[in-house]
Amino acid sequence: MAMSQLLTLANIVTVSRMMLIPAFVSCIFYHRVSLALAVWVVAGLTDLLDGLLARMMDQRTALGTILDPMADKLLLTTAFVVLSLSTFGFEPIPFWLTAVVISRDVFLVLGALLIFMATGFSGFRPSLPGKINTTVQLTVITLFLAANIFGKYVDYLPLLYYVTFAMAVVSGVHYIFHATRLVNEREHINQ
Repeated sequence: MAMSQLLTLANIVTVSRMMLIPAFVSCIFYHRVSLALAVWVVAGLTDLLDGLLARMMDQRTALGTILDPMADKLLLTTAFVVLSLSTFGFEPIPFWLTAVVISRDVFLVLGALLIFMATGFSGFRPSLPGKINTTVQLTVITLFLAANIFGKYVDYLPLLYYVTFAMAVVSGVHYIFHATRLVNEREHINQ
C-alpha cells in the first residue's frame, strides 16, 4: 500500500480526533470543563469532517474504514468512563450507562470476530441505527458537559441517559440482524 493511500487528509483528520482524547481527559482531570467541552466539540467536528473529506476528495481507504470507527469508539469510551467518575464537582454520568455503552461495542466486536473466524466474512458495514447511536452518544456527552458548565437543564440529563440506553440496545439488536443478513447474502452469492 502506497504511503499516499495512508496519509490522506481524511485519515489525518481521523488521527487528530484520537490525538484529542488525552487533551479532553486532561481538561476534565484538571477541572477545565469549559475547555474540555471545546475540545469535545472539535473532536466531534472531526468526525463529520473526515467522512466529508473522504467523499469529496475521493480518499476512501481501507485504513480509513478501520480508523474512523476506532477513533469514535476510543473517544466515546474514554469520555463515558472519565465522566462516570465522581471526582469532578458535578453529578457523574451513571455507571450503568457507561457499562451499557461499552458492553454493546464489546459484544459487537466479539460477534464480528466470531463470525470472521467461523465464516471468513469481514464485510461488515455501518448501519443507520449504528450511526444514529454514535450521534446520540456524542450529543449526550456534549449536553452533559454544557448542562454542568452552565448549571442549566441538569434535571433533563436522566432522560437523555435513557434515550442513550435505548438507542444502544436498539442499534445493537439491529446490528445482529444486519450482520446476519450480510453473512447470508454472501453465502447466497457464493453458492
